[in-house]
Amino acid sequence: MSEIVKTVNKLKRGLSFLLVTLSVAIFTLLSWVLESGELSLSALEPSLLQSSESASVQRVAQQSAPSQVRVQDAWKFVYEKLPDFPIENNYISKETGKVAPTNTLVGRLIQYHVFVKGRPPNYRFDWKLSLADYLGATPDYLVESVYPGNDVLRSNPMEQDRAAIQSLNRAQRDALVQALVDVFTETSGRGRTPAAGETQQRSNTPTIPQPQPGDAKLLIP
Repeated sequence: MSEIVKTVNKLKRGLSFLLVTLSVAIFTLLSWVLESGELSLSALEPSLLQSSESASVQRVAQQSAPSQVRVQDAWKFVYEKLPDFPIENNYISKETGKVAPTNTLVGRLIQYHVFVKGRPPNYRFDWKLSLADYLGATPDYLVESVYPGNDVLRSNPMEQDRAAIQSLNRAQRDALVQALVDVFTETSGRGRTPAAGETQQRSNTPTIPQPQPGDAKLLIP
């Protein structure tokens, strides 16, 4: 009988040791799995973040693409409304070595306002701020290195553009602001291109090709 008891006790001790060993092994395995999972997530986090940022940039680009195209096209409609406004399109292109007829004063003003300063194009107050930059009435002075046309024209048009804006009287500046706001807020003109004979013909008015997607990249220094 005593031998049976001893055998049972040995079995109990053996089972207890086995259970402890299994518990330690399971705990160690779980710890390793959790640690590996954290490491994997840490390794994936930058790529996931980058993918998320890329997706966000793509969404913003898709949402802003129509407005960028319209921004590139808007100066033509401003000249429709202000046929006597200075064109200032006699600058030489770095790429072609010829006059760039579509690089106009209003076009550069719009690019400065929207792309350089990041201001909305449909509010009078913001356009007045941009004109104030040209007039030297704000701390945001014009900077040659980022001024529209600097990277595509042989000579930087900034000073001449500043002089042209400064030569305008108050009524002319108000008319310019109103024309810019109207162009960017009139839904009837969206997607429309000027028809032949629709504007007053002038000897220095160029034949204007349609802008292409990606034209905004020309502003990148």
